Amino acid sequence: MSQASATMSARDVEVAARPRRKSRVLRAILMLGGIAVVAAGALEAWLMGGRYAYTDDAYVEAALLPVSTDVSGLVGEIAVHEGEHVAKGQVLFRLDPRQFEIALAGAKANLAETALTMEAMKRDYRRMLYDIDAKAAQVADDQANLSRYANLVKAGGVTRAEYDDARYKLTADQQSWESLRAQAEAQLARLGGHPDVDVAQTPQYLEAAAKVDEAARELDHSVVRAPFSGIVTQVDHLQPGQYLAASTGAFGLVSDEHVWVEAQPKETELTWVKPGDPVDVTVDTYPGHVWHGVVESIAPSADSQFSLLPAQNSSGNWVKVVQRIRVRVRVDRTPGDPVLRTGMSVETDIDTGHQRSLKELF
Repeated sequence: MSQASATMSARDVEVAARPRRKSRVLRAILMLGGIAVVAAGALEAWLMGGRYAYTDDAYVEAALLPVSTDVSGLVGEIAVHEGEHVAKGQVLFRLDPRQFEIALAGAKANLAETALTMEAMKRDYRRMLYDIDAKAAQVADDQANLSRYANLVKAGGVTRAEYDDARYKLTADQQSWESLRAQAEAQLARLGGHPDVDVAQTPQYLEAAAKVDEAARELDHSVVRAPFSGIVTQVDHLQPGQYLAASTGAFGLVSDEHVWVEAQPKETELTWVKPGDPVDVTVDTYPGHVWHGVVESIAPSADSQFSLLPAQNSSGNWVKVVQRIRVRVRVDRTPGDPVLRTGMSVETDIDTGHQRSLKELF
């Protein structure tokens, strides 16, 4: 082999080896770069890991009210229909008002009779005073007659029987006088100790007036109005002519204003959650639509504390179970948002704003 041929062969080997060296260097760079990317991603995930609290078992809640009234009666009229939106103060249904109107009329009549009775008692008390004065004069006359008879009986001017009659008459009139005075004192006590008392300020009148107020209140409560705006439901459960007992739910009213989300995250996810934290809310019914809200409150105890048989660990066989804590989220709604209905399934993502520090690694 010539020298020129040997030189060309070595050069060809060197040229062929260059791509292999570049491939090994590139592979090393890619491997190291991949490890660096994974490490950076893991570090970022760790740093951000304690910031968000996510739950997928939350539900839409709203103020619910079984509409009722505190008086009993027959249903006279139903003023709404199923699914109707009602405003606060709008009439929902009416009970037959006749029994309440009769009761109110009777209470007013009783009030008027009480006023007349109290006025008659005042006049009767003045009459009693006149009778007492008259009886006092009679007692004084009896006393004078008895004194005169006492002198005459010694001289024989009157008989002993006439003297005894005068003495008995004085005693009887004195007792009658005392009785009249006691009756007048009792009558004055009924007037509150004031003979010229204002009738409208006496206990008897006030009691009768309270009965009028109660009858008027019951008549007013025979007309049932919406305590807040919302949507009525299960209206068909109530029918005209049906007897409705006091405090019995007639149908439902669901608020369209007081709506919130009730989440139950695990206790281990609440480390950094606090009232005021922003929340992203998504509803299964409306995929892709995001509501924004705020953590309104965090329950002071786990739900298990209110269960019929709370967990006990005194037996020594207790198994630790992660508890759930209720978190209420206020949802900020804007015009044009889809309707939120109570019971809808919701996912919440709470941003606590907390970030881990690299110092925690060392």
